[in-house]
Amino acid sequence: MAVDEYLYQQAQKKQATYIRFYTWLRPTASLGCSQEVSRVINLKECRRRGVDVVRRMTGGKMVLHHLEVTYSVSSGETDVFTSTLEGSYRLISEALMKGLELMGLEPSLASSTSSAYARSNLPCFAYPARNEIEIRGKKIIGSAQKRSGSDFIQHGSIPLVTELDLLMAISFGLPPGRQDSLTSISDELERAVSYQEAADYFVQGFKSYFSLEFKPLVLTPSDLEQIKKIEAIKYKHPDWTLRKLAPISI
Repeated sequence: MAVDEYLYQQAQKKQATYIRFYTWLRPTASLGCSQEVSRVINLKECRRRGVDVVRRMTGGKMVLHHLEVTYSVSSGETDVFTSTLEGSYRLISEALMKGLELMGLEPSLASSTSSAYARSNLPCFAYPARNEIEIRGKKIIGSAQKRSGSDFIQHGSIPLVTELDLLMAISFGLPPGRQDSLTSISDELERAVSYQEAADYFVQGFKSYFSLEFKPLVLTPSDLEQIKKIEAIKYKHPDWTLRKLAPISI
């Protein structure tokens, strides 16, 4: 989360775009920036099962991260991503869909967001939101965005396997009939898929959709120092994680 926030800051300063793919060492529940912990997850069960808890800088619903590809896009380039939330969100979804199509899958964009879901404390993968990605009516990618004017960061979760039992254990469940609301890359391809294989497809999807080449970013010691500061002041601090109180400064 600290790396994503740092890249967002750099995108704002330099009017540049940073695309990042990563995964998680341990299962982790991430909360949307305004969610109340007690209404979303069972902290006692998280501790018992070794699930870490973090709070994102973006909104949206709780996500269980673990065996997945996580992506983030930070940009200050309106000529690439448009100046609106809906426009940039849709473009990124279409690039992600291109990656899924290269795997041989047939994704589609959800047409609307359920009003009941929008007001609820259900997990992210209980329902798709407008312009999120689904396959056969099941959500396969969940995303959230934060904007400051025309600058934005969007990041999201792409499960490699479906961990429904763990999600149900740490959250307050899914409504009746929604236990099959989510799917994963391995479920859809009916074979095991590694993080690296999936990430490579998404890189190719972004390259193809936007007609671009990636330039690798190597974080310098100065970059890492700033990231550690963000981590210490914000993402490791219980005031932010558990009480959604923003730090005084970063």
